[in-house]
Amino acid sequence: MSKKPYYITTAIAYTSGKPHIGNSYEIVLADSIARFKRQEGYEVFFQTGTDEHGQKIENKAADAGITPKEFVDKIAGQIKDIWDMMNTSYDKFIRTTDDYHEKQIQKIFKKLYENGDIYKGTYEGMYCTPCESFFTASQLVDGKCPDCGREVQPAKEEAYFLKLSKYTDRLIEHINTHPEFIQPESRKNEMMNNFLLPGLQDLCVSRTSFKWGIPVDFDNRHVVYVWIDALSNYITGLGFDADGNHGDLYNKFWPADLHLIGKDILRFHTIYWPIMLMALDLPLPKQVFGHPWLLQGDGKMSKSKGNVLYADELVDFFGVDAVRYFVLHEMPFDNDGIITWELMVERMNSDLANTLGNLVNRTISMSNKYFGGIVNNSGVKEAVDEELIGLALETSKKVVAKMEQLRVADAISEIFTLFKRCNKYIDETMPWVLAKEEATHKRLETVLYNLVESICIGASLLESFMPETSKKILSQLNAKVRTMDELSQYGQYESGSKVTETPEILFARLDVKEVLEKVEAKRAAEVSVTEENVEAVEDQASGIDIPAKDEISYDDFMKLQFQVGEIIACEEVPKSKKLLCSQVKIGSQVKQIVSGIKAYYTPTEMVGKKVMVLVNLKPAKLAGVLSEGMLLCAEDENGNLALMTPEKSMPAGAEIC
Repeated sequence: MSKKPYYITTAIAYTSGKPHIGNSYEIVLADSIARFKRQEGYEVFFQTGTDEHGQKIENKAADAGITPKEFVDKIAGQIKDIWDMMNTSYDKFIRTTDDYHEKQIQKIFKKLYENGDIYKGTYEGMYCTPCESFFTASQLVDGKCPDCGREVQPAKEEAYFLKLSKYTDRLIEHINTHPEFIQPESRKNEMMNNFLLPGLQDLCVSRTSFKWGIPVDFDNRHVVYVWIDALSNYITGLGFDADGNHGDLYNKFWPADLHLIGKDILRFHTIYWPIMLMALDLPLPKQVFGHPWLLQGDGKMSKSKGNVLYADELVDFFGVDAVRYFVLHEMPFDNDGIITWELMVERMNSDLANTLGNLVNRTISMSNKYFGGIVNNSGVKEAVDEELIGLALETSKKVVAKMEQLRVADAISEIFTLFKRCNKYIDETMPWVLAKEEATHKRLETVLYNLVESICIGASLLESFMPETSKKILSQLNAKVRTMDELSQYGQYESGSKVTETPEILFARLDVKEVLEKVEAKRAAEVSVTEENVEAVEDQASGIDIPAKDEISYDDFMKLQFQVGEIIACEEVPKSKKLLCSQVKIGSQVKQIVSGIKAYYTPTEMVGKKVMVLVNLKPAKLAGVLSEGMLLCAEDENGNLALMTPEKSMPAGAEIC
């Protein structure tokens, strides 16, 4: 019997910069749903990826002195690395610069144009570059972008438009007859009352004011705008073909079961995207879920506010599964969640180290202490057992019900309710007392069996949310993840099995003060100006002497080419304690130069500096990274380094002679 297909997607991440923990929350949320559906027996296809075109990308690449493709390659790599670090089980990572996607977007655009759903006109309005959106004056809030609050600029250009108005009534009818289409309910009301019922304006779907986009193949002055380009990834990633020659994945998995997105892009997915599909005569996705935001403290994360938290930063302190647990458990169904270092430490200690970790440790330790690790079900029951057994059996049903509603935080709470009940069961049965008398050893065996069996049920249900922790627990108990059918029966743990001799500490308790001090020290190190280095140089009042080298001729000197370079980007070299890798603009060129100055400069400090560069040094690899020159530094008697910089402002590329 073939498995029922289930197709889930995230919004594709925009490649303007490294994603913060609020962005990473979405991929972890989607992963938990995908894993749970697999455990239920579905054949899951889980797609994510990156949105890589647009004016914002073009501008950022120009500022960095590199091509847009080079820019998005780097950011897409960072995004994929974070998704992988968070142990997400996606099946496809699509990029909108993929050849197949770009070709299909051109075909989709042309088909919509030939069908009369796209027409050419002129757009005039206020444009927000970060959001890549046009707004009328009435849509602005205090004269600024209604979505992000940034400044907008007047813009007028020729453009192609999608006839949203043509399909408005049909979309309203679909939403009214499919109450599950937009979730949560509050999001549906927002879309209906604020956008659909007042009436839709036709949507600008091409641009001429920048070039970094997919060209309209029948009018090469235009590039396809973000809406058609980015939104269509959900079908092109499956092998959709605008000519009708679809791939097997499309035929099996479309329409999508779930588009999981942030609430800020709900309009694009519940209005623009369905209308595009209607115009293409394609089925609509079954559900669009607009999840809330994860806020830092009491505000939305923003680099400009300086309150951004990154997944890799949190993982360094807490580990992958602890971060997964926090972002999933602390996010309400339809309200914004809060993340702070203090809350992370609190949950780490109370929920993970105490409720879960201590339970597993105690159970394994008692099994080893009293029975050499052998777990037997002697069948010596008492009334107190029934409540634990009943809750263990009900937990899987409750978790399934919560996950059907996408109430992931509530599902996790049900699992931890079972773990808390196990801890209470230990207090009620007092195994240490039962161990004192030979007559109560059979009862003690049953108590420990009930604990192991209940933990196995909870750990199996935990697999979707904390996969490595689930694996560690079950491995220590000599058990495997159970299917949903197996979870409906109590007593699946094989009597006579042996647990591990030495239980692994799953989560260590943390001191909040120490964590905050480490965070502060880490961030201070990243942004500090190297005042100590400057002071050390200034203190050398008497100067220093170094050993003389052999004299060279003027001709030897003339072989060396020195120029002023401007550092436009810099990052640490992975797995190296000393090296920084800089992108250095020299005239019209950009050279990559690796330097052993990590102890004296942070990547942030390096960017923007004008430096002295030995340009014609033979390229070499340092720690596996190609270096195409040398940055010149001064070194004092203590080994402190300072970059050589021009006394006055000089252009990048100026010759040093």
